[in-house]
Amino acid sequence: LNLSIMSWVEVSKDSHFPIQNLPYGVFTRNGNDSAHIGVAIGDLVLDLNVLASAGVIEGPAASALKEATLNTYMGLGRPIWKSVREKLTQLLTPGSSLEKDSDLRAKAFVPQKEVKMHLPCVIGDYTDFYASRQHASNVGAMFRSKENPLLPNWLHLPVGYHGRSSSVVISGTPVVRPKGQTRPSDDQPVQFGPCRVLDFELEMACLIGPGNQMGDAIPISQADDHIFGVVLMNDWSARDIQKWEYVPLGPFTAKNWATSISPWVVTLEALEAFRIPGPDQSDPVPQEYLRDPTPGSYDIQLSAAIQSPKMKAPQVITNTNFKYMYWSMKQQVVHHTITGCNLRPGDLLGSGTISGPEVDSYGSLLEITWGGKNSFKLNETGEERKYLQDGDSLILEGFCQGDGYRIGFGQCEGTVLPAKN
Repeated sequence: LNLSIMSWVEVSKDSHFPIQNLPYGVFTRNGNDSAHIGVAIGDLVLDLNVLASAGVIEGPAASALKEATLNTYMGLGRPIWKSVREKLTQLLTPGSSLEKDSDLRAKAFVPQKEVKMHLPCVIGDYTDFYASRQHASNVGAMFRSKENPLLPNWLHLPVGYHGRSSSVVISGTPVVRPKGQTRPSDDQPVQFGPCRVLDFELEMACLIGPGNQMGDAIPISQADDHIFGVVLMNDWSARDIQKWEYVPLGPFTAKNWATSISPWVVTLEALEAFRIPGPDQSDPVPQEYLRDPTPGSYDIQLSAAIQSPKMKAPQVITNTNFKYMYWSMKQQVVHHTITGCNLRPGDLLGSGTISGPEVDSYGSLLEITWGGKNSFKLNETGEERKYLQDGDSLILEGFCQGDGYRIGFGQCEGTVLPAKN
């Protein structure tokens, strides 16, 4: 990966999509229902269907890139992804055949503001983990014990649960406030109605590339080869519903109603320059199958912002970093398959809420308001919030800061609509 390379396509220094990134997405052009696969470069989308149809991209990737989702391409594996990346980089480098071909340029490029983004793939299965030690400690301290906030298994394995893939939606899709059963306190009767304690969870998620055969586990040394790329994710959470239902099997309807992801899938190759060691895991040492001798985390700066209907601009309420994750994406993939569970191209694995050591780096309102005991002010309007209200928009952003460039994820945004009658 040449970090100093420049593209002939104009890209601002604060753009999330320089030539070093080239994230994949699925889009439709205005007035056209045909979904195409593309990569983001600056403020443009480069239509890979057009390039494949013109014979610029050849081989197995060409037919896969003519499809309406990324699943087939995801399943082709790292050598194919690498060759396509090298080809795209060459095409976007000054003096390339694409720069000189005005007819092909006119067909292949479209402004991002003129496209509608869609889910990048068919998500067959969705698993969400609980892998930030600070987040798990905060929740444990609130609801169990400050002295022993982590359950006995937490430092031994990546805790997770299976979510609902049918309600994973692309950024920009409004979400409807859920209704369900709650019990405000032990001395009150069970109630039914709209959620009153609506929260977000700032997460990232990896999308699986090639899968594994049922009965076979993925070793830690090969885990990266099974990860196609990474997106931002908001695991919308109905905390009052969750409180009543989660014992003994964990969250169910509190989380099955909506999960938002960002549209551009950033590849591991684009993130390679920002790979860093994860936190110390020497006490206790994980089981051998989870031990990773190579750096497994990434320096990704993350933020969450809220915008009420009365506000003209969003207000950042947390700044955190992916480096705070205790269990890495590789470890999550490995543990998921250690039983022989078969992953498939397009499966979504959520990281779990990403929280840092301070209040302004917590990744959920549950933590920021410490279970609703505290509130915070929206500076522009003076409104106060403990949890999300109808009409509030929640915006996640993330990027890696390089020397004069950024590898970004764009936004993951959603607006809360009132519960339906």
